[in-house]
Amino acid sequence: MTFTLANFPQAPRFGALPPEFYTRVSPTPLPDPILAAWNADLAQTLGLHADPQAHPDLAHLLAGNLLPEGASPLASVYSGHQFGTYVPQLGDGRALLIGEHRAPDGTIYELQLKGAGLTPYSRMGDGRAVLRSSIREYLCSEAMQGLGIPTTRALGLVSSPQPVLREELETAAVVLRVAPTFVRFGHFEYFHRTGDHASLRTLADWVITHFYPECHDDPQPYAALLRKVAQRTAQLIARWQGVGFCHGVLNSDNMSIIGLTLDYGPFGFLDGFDAGHICNHSDHTGRYAWHHQPEIGLWNLHCLAQALLPLADKEALTEVLKQYQSMFEVAFSGQLRGKLGLQSWQDDDWNLVSLLLEQMQKSATDWTLFWRALATFDAEGDTRNEKLRDFFIDRPAFDAWTEQYRARIQQENSCASLRFDRMNRVNPMYVLRNHLAEIAIQKAGKNGDFSEIERLQRCLSHPFEPRDEFADYAATPPDWAQSISVSCSS
Repeated sequence: MTFTLANFPQAPRFGALPPEFYTRVSPTPLPDPILAAWNADLAQTLGLHADPQAHPDLAHLLAGNLLPEGASPLASVYSGHQFGTYVPQLGDGRALLIGEHRAPDGTIYELQLKGAGLTPYSRMGDGRAVLRSSIREYLCSEAMQGLGIPTTRALGLVSSPQPVLREELETAAVVLRVAPTFVRFGHFEYFHRTGDHASLRTLADWVITHFYPECHDDPQPYAALLRKVAQRTAQLIARWQGVGFCHGVLNSDNMSIIGLTLDYGPFGFLDGFDAGHICNHSDHTGRYAWHHQPEIGLWNLHCLAQALLPLADKEALTEVLKQYQSMFEVAFSGQLRGKLGLQSWQDDDWNLVSLLLEQMQKSATDWTLFWRALATFDAEGDTRNEKLRDFFIDRPAFDAWTEQYRARIQQENSCASLRFDRMNRVNPMYVLRNHLAEIAIQKAGKNGDFSEIERLQRCLSHPFEPRDEFADYAATPPDWAQSISVSCSS
């Protein structure tokens, strides 16, 4: 059976929790919504009609002006550490959980409207999202899906002429996003900090039941929960590092309890490599720079572990945190092995990578273009791989590195054609660079032209496949891309 958006959601399981976890609140009507994007592929995954014309009043449903049958929207409460400082109450300030749905494969997904208006947790905000950030979230969540990186997803996007004031006057938008759950580390922090340990236990048991049932039988179920979350967090951040993704605002309230990329704000993909790249102009100290992301993952896990202290043995929780570094190294070495086209990983390969990153840093080598080009490396004969040399200022230093790389490949008796195929399956040709998103934003905002959103989505859904029609997306970023500034504002 195929559903329409109007009749498929069921009451969310999260809504069966006690009222301490949320407030039921209706969306604020959004005037004159216009359909800006519809994710037909995700609709099919959910068992929905893929054709947007099959959904009556689709723009009003996506805006929250109309609600699916049986919907009882709610906003959840949580807290968290923002830029290292604890904020006692945050919560869904502009997001509403409207229901959930079991897809044909049995997976249950929650549906959440982001930008649907005021909630009790909006604090000083207006509960709205702007078109600029909504386009970025819509595109990047689908780009991450294409890259095979765990993420929330976006089913649809609507815009509205309603003015919204941020740094300047912008227009409103709503994204309907989808995930198995939107529970964050901050949900646990809230109940720990308020001293409501009964609700803390209820939440932990709920998460274990629905997402980590294997933890039930562990002698230390809540330490086992932390271990599972730590593993997924380490694996997620290793995947980010591999594709050069910078989240930009890795506060503990933006960390998914099931290891998804959550809350796309001032994100960015690396252009010229800079290990200390800061993609969020509000991050004045570089706390969330690319090379800090792995340690920030651990910092946030410390926050989660602290929240679990009333439920678990301290030593057991501490032991999990001690294992995080090795979890990350295993995950990241796996990424690097694939990017280098190696069949196995040896301890000396860390030095091989370090030497390469040192040269990339000195030359501001384009992260995506270089790794993609490395698949063409000629390990035979005395060739100097001139096209690869062009990525570097200090070519003799790069030549010295290639000799080490060549020896490593030859050690494995690596087949060039097989290595080429392996590398091109893990090194994307296309990523959502800031300037590509900006072009889509400008066309949509100035001309009401949403075609670039659709074109980018088609490309980014298959980022490893070279296609002539998207040659412009695989080009070196233009000079004006350097002036793009992204902040937490949405």
